[in-house]
Amino acid sequence: MSAPGVLSFTQQGWELVLAKVKRAVVYLDAACAESLHWGCGSTRLMEAVGDPVCYLREFEPNAIGGKTEQPKAVFVLSCLLKGRTVETLRNIICRSHFQYCVVVTALSHAVHLTANHVPAATAAELEGQQPVFEQLEEKMCEWMGSMNYTAEVLHVPLLLAPVAPYLALTPAFASVFPLLPQDLHLLNSARSDKRRLGNLGEVDATALTPELMLQMRCLVSGLSSLCEHLGVREECFAVGVLSRVIAADLANYAPAKNRRKTATGRASVVFVDRTLDLTGAVGHHGDNLVEKIISVLPQLPGHTNDVMVNMLELTALQIQEENQNVVAPGCLAQANDSAAKALWEALLNTKHKEAVMEVRRHLVEAASRENLPIKMSVGRVTPGQLTSYIQLFKNNLKALRNHCGILQLGLATVQTLKHPQTAKWDNFLAFERLLLQSIGESGLSVVLNQMLPMCKPSTQRTNDDYGPEDLLILLIYIYSVSGEFTVDKDLGEAEEKVKKALAQVFCEESELSPLLQKITGCDSATNLTFHKSKIAVDELFSSLWDIAGARSLMKEFKSVYIPGNHAHQASYKPLLKQIVEEIFNPEKQDPIDIEHMSSGLTDLLKTGFSRFMKVIMLSTRLLRPLNIPELLFATDRLHPDLGF
Repeated sequence: MSAPGVLSFTQQGWELVLAKVKRAVVYLDAACAESLHWGCGSTRLMEAVGDPVCYLREFEPNAIGGKTEQPKAVFVLSCLLKGRTVETLRNIICRSHFQYCVVVTALSHAVHLTANHVPAATAAELEGQQPVFEQLEEKMCEWMGSMNYTAEVLHVPLLLAPVAPYLALTPAFASVFPLLPQDLHLLNSARSDKRRLGNLGEVDATALTPELMLQMRCLVSGLSSLCEHLGVREECFAVGVLSRVIAADLANYAPAKNRRKTATGRASVVFVDRTLDLTGAVGHHGDNLVEKIISVLPQLPGHTNDVMVNMLELTALQIQEENQNVVAPGCLAQANDSAAKALWEALLNTKHKEAVMEVRRHLVEAASRENLPIKMSVGRVTPGQLTSYIQLFKNNLKALRNHCGILQLGLATVQTLKHPQTAKWDNFLAFERLLLQSIGESGLSVVLNQMLPMCKPSTQRTNDDYGPEDLLILLIYIYSVSGEFTVDKDLGEAEEKVKKALAQVFCEESELSPLLQKITGCDSATNLTFHKSKIAVDELFSSLWDIAGARSLMKEFKSVYIPGNHAHQASYKPLLKQIVEEIFNPEKQDPIDIEHMSSGLTDLLKTGFSRFMKVIMLSTRLLRPLNIPELLFATDRLHPDLGF
C-alpha cells in the first residue's frame, strides 16, 4: 500500500470489500461502481470473486436475484440503509436463494443513528455498539428464510473516486450544489415570520431542510474517515454559505473530535462554494487536453466523471453508426495499468501541445516494445499520425492486451482532436475574451446585445454556430464573471431580447437534449410551446441573476474580473487562485472571507494564517459539459489549466 493519500484511502476500503466477495453475486450502486472504476478497476473485483462466471449487477429495484447455485451475495452501497434502499434490498433477497448476505455501506453507523433521529446524547451512549446494523442483519435473515443463515452489515468509507494521486471526486454527492438566493423561499417556508432569513449570510445548519442537513452529515462522515486515514487533526475553513455549514459540522462532529485527540499530523481543510465562481467551470481559458476530452466525448453511462472512447478503430468492423454499440467503449480510468496511469497524470498536468506529444511518445514506446513496424516522424502531432500508430496494434492480440490502457487514451485524444466541438473551442475562447473587454468598457447590456445574433434556431444554424447548450454556457460565463451589476433600462431591454430569442431557439429544436428536457419540463419537442419555453427561460435568468450576485456577501473576494489598462487586456482571475494566494500571503494575518470553524475553546484562541497547515481544498464544481455539480478534492497542488 502506498503512503497515506486519497488513492490509498480508496484502495484500502476496497480491499476490505474484496475480502468478502469470493464466489458471490455482487450488487453495486452507481457511486460505488465509480469509486471502484477509478480506485481499483472492475478486474480486481472479478479476480476476487474467483468464479469463472462473475456476476456483477446494478443495485436497482428490478435487479435479477440469485439462483439456487448462487447462495452468497454482497451489496456495496453508497446510500443510507433505510427507505427505498432497504425495500430494494428486501425485494432482491426475497426473490433469491441466498444463504449468506453481506451489505457494505459507505456511511458510518453514527450517520445512520442521525438518520433515525437518535438524540446526540443517546448516540454517545451507544459508542461501540451498532444497533441499526444489527437490526438489519436480523431482517436479512428473515428475508432469506432462516435465522440460521448468515447476514453481515459493515461500514467501509467508499467516499472517493481517485482520479489521480492528488485529485479525487465524490460521485455519491454529484447532486450537491451550493445554495442560491432563490433557495431562501424554500428554507423560509418552514420558519415563522419572526425567524425568516433575510439573506444567505444568515443560513446555518438549523436553517437547512432535514434532508439537506442529513446529506451534509453523510459527506462529513466520509471526510472524517479520510482524515483518520491520513492521520491528521484537521482545521476547518470555509468560503461561502454551504461550505460554512459543512466545515462547522466537520469541526464539531463528535466522532471527529474523539479521533483528533490521537492524531499525530495536522492539516487545514478549506471548503469553497463553487457558485462563487462558475466562470472557470464553463470557460475555455484552460489549455488542457483532459478538459477538452471531458467536454466533447460522450459520458460513460452510469458515471459522472468518465467518457466513452470508441474502440472500433482497433477492430475489423467498419466505423459506422450501426456498429457503435457492438464493441464495449473504452474510458479514461486505467486503475491497473501503470503505463496508462503515468500517461493520464501527464495529460492532467501539461498543456495541450505537450500532452499530445506525450500521447505520441507513449504510443511509439509501446509499439517499439512490441517490435511493430513504426515509422518515426517529427514535428507537429496530427490526429492522422496518432491513428496510424494506434492501427499498428489492430491485428496483434498480445500487443492489444499489453497496451490496452495506452490505446484507450490515444483514441480518446484522436477522437477529441477530430471532434467538431473541438473546432469551436477557439471560437469560444475568442468570444470570451471579447466579452471580458466589453464588460469593462461598455457594460452587461452591450455584451447581451453582442450575443443576440448568435441565438439562432436549428433551421438557421451551421456547424460553426452555437447550439442551445453552447448559449447557456456563454450566459453562465457572462453573469458569473460580471458579478453584481446595476439594473437599468438598457439592461432590461437587452435581457428581454435575449430571453425571447433563447425561448424561440428552445421551441424550434427538433429534439430536446436531456438538459433541455430538464430545464423546460418537457420530454418531447412536440410538447414544448413558446409559452412554456418563455417560462423556463425566465426561471433560467433568475438563476443567472443569483449566480451574478453569489459573491455579494464577500468582502475581499468580490470579483474574478481584472479590468484592462493601457498595458494589459481585461482578464479573469479564478477565485480558487485568489484563495490560495491569500492563504500563502505572509503579509496577510487575518483572513476576511476565509472563515475558521471552531471546534472548541482552543480553536477560538487561534488567530491569523498560522492556523493553515498542509492545505486540502474542497469545492463544489460544475463540470462542463455534463452540467453536474461535483465535489472536487485536491491536495498538495492546484493546476492552473484545470479551472483553478
